[in-house]
Amino acid sequence: MRYKIALLGGDGIGPAIINEGVKVLNSIEHRFGIKFEYEKALIGGCAYDDCGHPLPESTLSIAKDADAVFLGAVGDWKYDSLPPELRPEKALLGIRKALNLFANLRPVTVFDELTDASTLKENVIKGVDIMIVRELTGDVYFGQPRGIEEINGERAGFNNMIYFEKEIERVAHVAFQTAQKRKKKLCSVDKANVLDASRLWREVVTAVSDNYPDVELTHMYVDNAAMQLIRDPKQFDVIVTGNIFGDILSDEASMLPGSLGMLPSASLSNNQKGLFEPIHGSAPDLKGKNIVNPIATILSAAMMMRYSFGLDDAALLIEKSVKNILKMGYRTKDIYIPDTAGTSIVSTTQMGDLVSKEILNL
Repeated sequence: MRYKIALLGGDGIGPAIINEGVKVLNSIEHRFGIKFEYEKALIGGCAYDDCGHPLPESTLSIAKDADAVFLGAVGDWKYDSLPPELRPEKALLGIRKALNLFANLRPVTVFDELTDASTLKENVIKGVDIMIVRELTGDVYFGQPRGIEEINGERAGFNNMIYFEKEIERVAHVAFQTAQKRKKKLCSVDKANVLDASRLWREVVTAVSDNYPDVELTHMYVDNAAMQLIRDPKQFDVIVTGNIFGDILSDEASMLPGSLGMLPSASLSNNQKGLFEPIHGSAPDLKGKNIVNPIATILSAAMMMRYSFGLDDAALLIEKSVKNILKMGYRTKDIYIPDTAGTSIVSTTQMGDLVSKEILNL
């Protein structure tokens, strides 16, 4: 079996963490007798520097031709003064739209070995296992009209929160089907008491639920959901929500396992093609320091195996290897607690090496 993977390292720490992900994939090749073919392309600020646009047509062509896309991160403060259409972050929105990546899956798993890395109490977070399904190509990030204009003598900024029925339907189906494979519990998060877009969201999700009588559907306002994620996260199994709410809630949820560096993601279309990336940003201040956590990227590679290639055994092997390395006490700086017995700090490259070797040894 041969699979084509587009490697989009991006900016800041992006290329470094993608390198560690590739190490892991190389070990999977050896274990399973498959072949990954890689093609690198520029995205984000580095693409703007090279060709004047954060998402060049050449990058889109490589991404469309690949079986899956493996992305690091984009962005740097030095690009903050660019026009909005040339900012690195615009590349993320562009590639999601171009590849029709409408469903973003963000698992939030608290490893028993890392309960001390969170700022929350162990009895609150131990055993947490949540899947956040975020709609990815609608909402205020894409809605029109948008802009900054002079209205009544002063500048006003505006973005349109808009959802079409079919956009809600398709991500709801993904969420219900995801829940069917887990504990059959789905919580839909909205702001239906205030927002018309959320009222439609709730109506459509409720209608779709008729197709899944085995799944228990509940609804929750986003402000309450933000509180409940911290107060009692174990009440949740699968959460489905819109683009902006999902963006915020999943970043909040990263504090359950203790670090953004622990959370992977998969952005999926209505075929097997997907884009896989850690949920964290490019951290330009950490570039070249070899201290960032590559585990989110490595776990994103596991999601690639599962969702794009159907290689569940490979995905499970990556996840088990990560767990074993954590159990051995190895920690990157972001998840290291000083004076914790049996733990030691390792670098980005060392963590990648450890997980890669564990895959070969299991």
